[in-house]
Amino acid sequence: MIPLHRLTHPDEPVYVNPDLISTIEANPDTVVTFVNASKLVVAESPVEVTELVCDWRARVVSRALEGVDERAAETPRVVGIATVSHLPVHPPGA
Repeated sequence: MIPLHRLTHPDEPVYVNPDLISTIEANPDTVVTFVNASKLVVAESPVEVTELVCDWRARVVSRALEGVDERAAETPRVVGIATVSHLPVHPPGA
């Protein structure tokens, strides 16, 4: 979950599941649209929301790649496996 702040309640974070975010727009306020078409107007910029999502995803992958339970050194136990694939990025119009 990532913490965002509603414009109407900037001191109280609302925690959002980044997997449910469909789009992020600036109109001029930042509007986060979810896969169920609900919207949330937030104080963060689209770039800030994107950075929060990227950081969250990196933490998920990092935890999955830790892989071995350090507490059981004599018999290591795999606790997570992930494969990261880098897809080619094509510029628009290419």
